[in-house]
Amino acid sequence: MSSMMQPQIILLKEGTDTSQGKAQLVSNINACSAVADVVRTTLGPRGMDKLIHDDKGGVTISNDGATIMKLLDIVHPAAKILGDIAKSQDSEVGDGTTTVVLLAAEFLKEAKPFIEDGVHPQNLIRSYRTASYLAIEKIRELAISIEGKSLEEKKSLLAKCAATTLSSKLIGGEKEFFAPMVVDAVVSIGDEDRLNMIGIKKVPGGTMRDSFLVNGVAFKKTFSYAGFEQQPKKFVNPKILLLNIELELKSEKENAEIRLSDPTQYQSIVDAEWNIIYDKLDKCAQSGAKIVLSRLAIGDLATQYFADRDIFCAGRVAEEDLQRVVAAAGGTVQTSVNNIIDEVLGTCELFEERQVGNERFNIFSGCPSGHTATIVLRGGADQFIEEAERSLHDAIMIVRRALKNSTVVAGGGAIDISRYLRHHARSIAGKSQLFINSYAKALEVIPRQLCDNAGFDATDVLNKLRQKHALASGEGAAYGVDINTGGIADSLANFVWEPAVVKVNAINAATEAACLILSVDETVKNPKSESAQGEAAASAMGGGRGRGRGRGMRRR
Repeated sequence: MSSMMQPQIILLKEGTDTSQGKAQLVSNINACSAVADVVRTTLGPRGMDKLIHDDKGGVTISNDGATIMKLLDIVHPAAKILGDIAKSQDSEVGDGTTTVVLLAAEFLKEAKPFIEDGVHPQNLIRSYRTASYLAIEKIRELAISIEGKSLEEKKSLLAKCAATTLSSKLIGGEKEFFAPMVVDAVVSIGDEDRLNMIGIKKVPGGTMRDSFLVNGVAFKKTFSYAGFEQQPKKFVNPKILLLNIELELKSEKENAEIRLSDPTQYQSIVDAEWNIIYDKLDKCAQSGAKIVLSRLAIGDLATQYFADRDIFCAGRVAEEDLQRVVAAAGGTVQTSVNNIIDEVLGTCELFEERQVGNERFNIFSGCPSGHTATIVLRGGADQFIEEAERSLHDAIMIVRRALKNSTVVAGGGAIDISRYLRHHARSIAGKSQLFINSYAKALEVIPRQLCDNAGFDATDVLNKLRQKHALASGEGAAYGVDINTGGIADSLANFVWEPAVVKVNAINAATEAACLILSVDETVKNPKSESAQGEAAASAMGGGRGRGRGRGMRRR
């Protein structure tokens, strides 16, 4: 009898929470659906915005999927994956962040009934991977190349892509104004990969249409001393000297000590200080530069010195602004004023200081290398300008991607991959026919949600779309939801375009995330990691109370 009694094996620490099997997989799927429901209403041109209030009192108004997912601060371990794919979509492509979250959640939602019926997750994962491979092949087949067209044609096509991205943002009403501006900015930086070569400066006040693009560099006037107003504020073809040194008298370190045997020597030490700074300033003036920019401070003495010699100076210029001036005007940043030759000086066609709203801006335009641009954004509320900046960032990313990958597809939920997959599923024997069918159905979440957000009858519109996509001639492949009329329309003809890479990336990332969540069959919560923060808080609050003693226990 005793040999039959098995001793209890304790593997994990007491209090460890383990949940496994079908129930915990369904729970993970439900958590992902809950997250998707938050961003669901932000999709498309008629999408609503979210107002997010953080613990520091900051308010963010946005309908950018990645921004919302970042601010939500999700704690559920499986649902966090959706936040990660939104972030990766944002950094890789720039747009389609809401799409990728919705697709992943919908794939899981379609898988849920199969899981509940006892289908092994690996069967689902295999079919989903096959379906995503087929879908991406179909997208590449339907994509239209913009390679080999003239620059003007390319610009007009890229502006259509930018307008499609902007139409779902807060500044969608001004997309005709901003789309060409974004395209000009991206084209002007050429093959430059660094996104920070396009600066976006925000100035409250005025209307959105007061925003403008500078083909060069613009930055806010830096802190200045007396004498600044006497400096000229406009130059034609000036030479620009860029420095990384301080041009001001520095007080000695507190522990510096100089011993003098004769009081008259004190004056020579003071004179030496002045001679050092004047020597630096003379060398700057002799270099022939008419504009002196420094990353460090330019003091009141130097400001007055430059003003007397008709030279413009600005100290404490932000690092990224200085780097953009280097990229645009040429020249190199100097850490010494000795031996300044013409090769290290930059130049531009026109420099001027201009009033924008209640700020003054230093603007360098007509730069020779021209690998930089600056968009000066105007608008009413601060939150509005912040959201406009995020929207323009998405549009800039999209145009860069379209320029590099040079293939576009129809937007507006138009791609008829769903019909193609359904058709393909019929040729497969076995259960995977059902799984690929459910994957195809999940892809319809995009046009369905576009209709719901615009207040149209989604069932009616989807039936029309399916009928169009089913035409044997294939001419209906580019038809998508028409947001203006509540029917369907040819997305290519209406210029609702987006780079193929957006769709490919979204389907890839969403399928990977869905497969990852489906492959998890057990969740283990370690009590230590959870209670560590709680204990720290308790000990901080409990102060004098001995740890481990209950509240009602008497002191011994």
